[in-house]
Amino acid sequence: MDAKTKEVLHWFEEIAKIPRCSKSEAQICEWLTQWAKDNGFGVKKDRVDNVVIQVPGTVGYEGSSPVVIQGHMDMVCEKAKGTDFDFATDPIKLVYDGDWLTADQTTLGADNGIAIAMALALSLDKDQPHPPLELLFTVDEETGLTGAVALEPGFVEGKILLNVDSEDEGVFTVGCAGGKDTKMALNLPVEAVPAGLKPFKLVAGGMSGGHSGVDIHEQRANAIIVTARALNELLKASEVRLLSASGGTAHNAIPRDAEAVIALPGGAADAAQKIVADLAGVVKAEHGKTDPNITIVLEASESGGEGLTAAATRKAVDFMLALPHGVADMSLDIEGLVETSDNLAEIKLEGGKLTALTSQRSSDMNRLQLLTDRIESVTRGFGGEAESGEGYPAWQPNMASPLLAKCQEVYKALMGKDPVVEIIHAGLECGIIGAKYEGMDMISFGPTIKNPHSPDEKLEIKTIGQVYDFMGALLKELK
Repeated sequence: MDAKTKEVLHWFEEIAKIPRCSKSEAQICEWLTQWAKDNGFGVKKDRVDNVVIQVPGTVGYEGSSPVVIQGHMDMVCEKAKGTDFDFATDPIKLVYDGDWLTADQTTLGADNGIAIAMALALSLDKDQPHPPLELLFTVDEETGLTGAVALEPGFVEGKILLNVDSEDEGVFTVGCAGGKDTKMALNLPVEAVPAGLKPFKLVAGGMSGGHSGVDIHEQRANAIIVTARALNELLKASEVRLLSASGGTAHNAIPRDAEAVIALPGGAADAAQKIVADLAGVVKAEHGKTDPNITIVLEASESGGEGLTAAATRKAVDFMLALPHGVADMSLDIEGLVETSDNLAEIKLEGGKLTALTSQRSSDMNRLQLLTDRIESVTRGFGGEAESGEGYPAWQPNMASPLLAKCQEVYKALMGKDPVVEIIHAGLECGIIGAKYEGMDMISFGPTIKNPHSPDEKLEIKTIGQVYDFMGALLKELK
């Protein structure tokens, strides 16, 4: 491991000690502010705790236009089921495993802590020539890009922006999808569970999950849908009352786990166990390549009391089955690019209130709105209410960008090969930032990260130095 990689990882290890789940970035904001002051850099934060650190240009670059290096402070906080870990207080436990850095049963937070670490290391590198730098670190990227939305005029002055939030070394991202979330709620009647029905817990788990933009095309199993399928199969064979249900943890993570507490006739237990086991075999066959560790089990439960009526149980299961999930449309212009998709992200039944959350993405804002309208229409058809957020715009590519041309030139000279230039289905803050700051020339890149938004997230260590060297060579050229 070279000295530059070690320096970047030093700062990443420091960042990993600081709680920074989405919407809880106060501690990392204060840490960055103090870091800037300790190192003699200018710093300011806005009303939502976005931070910009102002690093002077090196000798010969003092009069150059500033360059913005941008990443986000927050991380998706996911942990393996049953893991004793509190993201609000516990430091991420880093695990060095050969060529990879991962975490112990939790998300790693390389998305996007590695951007912060790389920017800090570059700023302190005495051997690195560079123009004035504006290190822009935003809050709450993962739950709706609201930090970027809140940016105000004049917060940064640079007209070149390097977003370090892409996840494949050697790939330059020049466009991304827009997105919108929809929250739904159904009020359903409840009653005491009829005599003769016994409580059971249906648990679906072991799924791979993953990023709802990056991984949606892989057809990974969604634990909510698997649970709904199992409930539907049970309803075909027996009386079922649904007492509670939950699944999913974040709008941009494909659900890995879900469960439902139900009541069944006492004499139906054996048949129900067989139904669930048979479905488990079907689902494992369907998703053997993407979710090899999938499990679906029905076990006895101590829960009891009230549950949905028979009709309301049927309605709740139908609603879960009716909500879309997965790829809706592929791009007709760019081969292999997902144009429009939806992630059925969360479900919860408590008392008689059933709530759900979906996250839609598209590079075509009209298609995005159409899919959102359909989800709202399905909800109204079941007698529920739906509310969609304002969302965020797609980042439309500029293939004539001078920054892109310079990046391609620098990368080829450094690496001896051409980089890949792509548009992605995930959401990036560049679309919002570009709309706010007219004339901003932007590109996104980063070291290789696998399985973001899941406890299997891992960072390829050798690519840290590769990206660091590229950034250094690029900054030297931006005089």
